[in-house]
Amino acid sequence: MPNTYFLVPGYGAQGGTAEDLKPCFNENGLGAIVNSSRGIIAAYKSEKYARFGGDHFGEASRQAVIDMVTDINRVL
Repeated sequence: MPNTYFLVPGYGAQGGTAEDLKPCFNENGLGAIVNSSRGIIAAYKSEKYARFGGDHFGEASRQAVIDMVTDINRVL
């Protein structure tokens, strides 16, 4: 199925790393949709994003997404 996208769970809170995801993408950086639900929706609870606090959970989530994209693009 060379032209099919696959949902790849496990990144972030479940311990998956960008390096673990690298084989999921083709030479054009396509082929996978990375899921990180808990790592994004509960980012404000982690030490890395605690500075945002619970009242600004949206900003913490936004930063977690930006960091995730940067991390994954680093290995592609």
